[in-house]
Amino acid sequence: QVQLVESGGGLVQTGGSLRLSCAASGITLDRYAISWFRQAPGEEREGVSCISSTDGSTYYGDSVKGRFTISRDNAKNTVFLQMNSLKPEDTAVYHCTAEYLGTCNGGTSIYTLINYWGQGTQVTVSS
Repeated sequence: QVQLVESGGGLVQTGGSLRLSCAASGITLDRYAISWFRQAPGEEREGVSCISSTDGSTYYGDSVKGRFTISRDNAKNTVFLQMNSLKPEDTAVYHCTAEYLGTCNGGTSIYTLINYWGQGTQVTVSS
């Protein structure tokens, strides 16, 4: 059974940092493009970041560029999202997804191409 499990969310003050983890079981993450999406209450889901399965290239949405960093640790079969300089508008549930052999071509994975979703982790940034 394949599982993606996010962790690392929590409550942090404006300007603080969090590191989200997306740990996989049942699949080898280096064969997958991993995207992070977030959704705040009453808002549409937003693509945050992506790391390619092929060359490790990355994508960041405009709202997080320069503040967030996505990375892989293949030995741990885990992808991380380092979030710095957090703002109240970063408050949302963050989900990771896996797209087999995806390339993050100019964005996060297209929904119809995503193979697996995690259950999400809550990030709350207080002002």
